[in-house]
Amino acid sequence: MRKGENIYLRKDGRWEGRYPKGRKADGRIKYGYIYGKSYNEVKLKLYPKKIYYHSLQQVHGASAETFEEWTVEWLAEVQEDVKPSTFASYYYKITKYILPVIKDIPLNELSVDNGKILLRELQNKLTKSTIQVIFRIVNKCLNHAKTCGKIMSNPFSELKLPKSKHKKIRALTLSEQRRVMAVAAKEKKGYGIPTMLALHSGLRIGEIAALKWSDIDFETNLIHVNQTYQRISTLEERKKTQLILTDSKTEASERIVPIGPTLKKLLLEQKRRSSNSSFVFSTNGQPCEPRLLTYHFHRIRMKANIATIHFHQLRHTFATRCLEANKDVSSVSALLGHASTQMTLDTYVDAMLEQRHQVITEMDQLVS
Repeated sequence: MRKGENIYLRKDGRWEGRYPKGRKADGRIKYGYIYGKSYNEVKLKLYPKKIYYHSLQQVHGASAETFEEWTVEWLAEVQEDVKPSTFASYYYKITKYILPVIKDIPLNELSVDNGKILLRELQNKLTKSTIQVIFRIVNKCLNHAKTCGKIMSNPFSELKLPKSKHKKIRALTLSEQRRVMAVAAKEKKGYGIPTMLALHSGLRIGEIAALKWSDIDFETNLIHVNQTYQRISTLEERKKTQLILTDSKTEASERIVPIGPTLKKLLLEQKRRSSNSSFVFSTNGQPCEPRLLTYHFHRIRMKANIATIHFHQLRHTFATRCLEANKDVSSVSALLGHASTQMTLDTYVDAMLEQRHQVITEMDQLVS
């Protein structure tokens, strides 16, 4: 071996050359290897490899740990900073959709072409909106690698993703809402009250399931929304999902919602019915599973002869009625727990159309 060349004669008679590909997670050098029958053969093969990987580390970064190795580190870091449901979503999507395609590629060798291959794979099996969610996760992961100095830039950041059309969620008409409310009010054992609660408060199904009597102030007629109960994926093979009670997803989600006379009467009836539980809707003292609330809702929906809709549309119906009645976007945004009034406007653009017509009419009268 000549000094500095890293070419050796092996015991089996072959020549071996090695070149640095980058750094492992622990900081040690990760080597690649070239083999040949002679010293000169290995030397000729080794030189371009050394040049390529030297240039690669200068342009893309020194980390040669695989994408899979990095995701293990990244997930361990973010686990303390995100909600369990968010972490479960990250873990599931990374292991299910991302790792099968790019897990063995070193961080400093990831390219936009690898991103395009991943995109094509996902387009064969998933919707555009789900693909966007997955790439948001992988970009968070790679951007953190950049922040940590492992790579110079995120190769997927400029990747053009297919745009997904925003699906409008239909609110019930006033006639449909009245039919649902009429059926829900007659349901035995208070099975219709979660439906009525959603229509009168805009609470999400997980928020309704997590609601405690201590969250309701009957003197000031206010509901304090601060928790959610939901089923999430787990990391255990024998137990694929579990129910967890967590804080609301954002600061805006932690909100105060006034109680109207109709809802107050129903909740007081429910309180008398379930005096032994700290939860408004419970099963054996535990929060009622959202799937059970959904089951009772669909029974009500069918009795009311309403075409297939999902529980979340009750929240949209509440918001639409509020906008129709008052048109104060900032108040409705606060009631829904939206992060901004723009989010409310974007979501309920149809409900605001009548208000826009009114503005034009008033303007026309002013200038005429």
